[in-house]
Parts: sequence; C-alpha cells; structure tokens
Amino acid sequence: MHTVSIEEAAAHLPELIAEACRGAEVVIAQAGTPAVRLTPLPPDSTGSGEKEEGWPLLGWLKGKVKIAPDFDEPLEEFRPYME
Repeated sequence: MHTVSIEEAAAHLPELIAEACRGAEVVIAQAGTPAVRLTPLPPDSTGSGEKEEGWPLLGWLKGKVKIAPDFDEPLEEFRPYME
C-alpha cells in the first residue's frame, strides 16, 4: 500500500493513476488520515455501471453489497400479525 498526502497526490496524479492501473494500492490521506483509495475501472466500464450500449455491466457491484445473515428472519414487530 502506497499512502500519499493530498498535496503530493495533486502534484503527481498521472503517476499515481498509472501505479493504480498496474495493480498497486494507492491511498490518499487527508491530514494524515487515509481518506480515499485509487482503483482502476474495469476496461469495458464507463464508470457508471453500464456498458457503452446502455446494458448493465454485470458484477459491477461485486463486493460492495452485503446481506446480513439474519436478512430473511421474521421481524419482531410483525410477530403479532404472523400468529
């Protein structure tokens, strides 16, 4: 992981983008605290989650959405209506 300050990132943005595209993890820190991570987009992505033809890019949210283990358990508030 390569961490840089906002000032350093502004001065060397093209180099940092190239580094991230090669697979390195680049983190930009604000006041010494990590704030953002530079990650490359998939090659066929416009960044909007859609291919250029307008069809959704499958898997573009992979790893971003988490479902709680108790997702399908009945809610306590509805127990009287279920009896």
